[in-house]
Amino acid sequence: MWKTPTKITLVKGDGEGDTFLTAFDRALLNAGIGDFNLIKVSSIVPPGARFVELPDIPKGALVPTVYSKIESAIHGEVISACVGAGVSEEGLGLLYEFSHQGTAAAAEEIVRNMIEEGMAMRGLKLKEVKIVSAEHKVEKIGCAICAAVMWWDE
Repeated sequence: MWKTPTKITLVKGDGEGDTFLTAFDRALLNAGIGDFNLIKVSSIVPPGARFVELPDIPKGALVPTVYSKIESAIHGEVISACVGAGVSEEGLGLLYEFSHQGTAAAAEEIVRNMIEEGMAMRGLKLKEVKIVSAEHKVEKIGCAICAAVMWWDE
């Protein structure tokens, strides 16, 4: 049985590799989450969850994660990934992810707008926003990733 996450950590990473998969793996390692089995989940912050530094998660653990990634093999191209969290005054929160060929600043603006729209759709008042982004200039094959890693109190 899955537990409801009580901890969320926003991480970012980037990397180069000889293949798309090894570039992705290097970006995961750079973000500090390369030794987990990531399970991509939809984008809700449970009420009461708190944002913390990456907890001590066992290697190989199945870890619920909202993530955005982008890979490219175009030398000199700038790629970016972004994940943002918005928490309402009511306690419920939303996570949005975005990646593109472009700057991290542009990705952050898009994610912030998505958070505001998602809160408005639910009639929630936005209390707090947290955003993390990764930008990478491709040399051979590059990857940028951002993630919201979810865990729980033991």
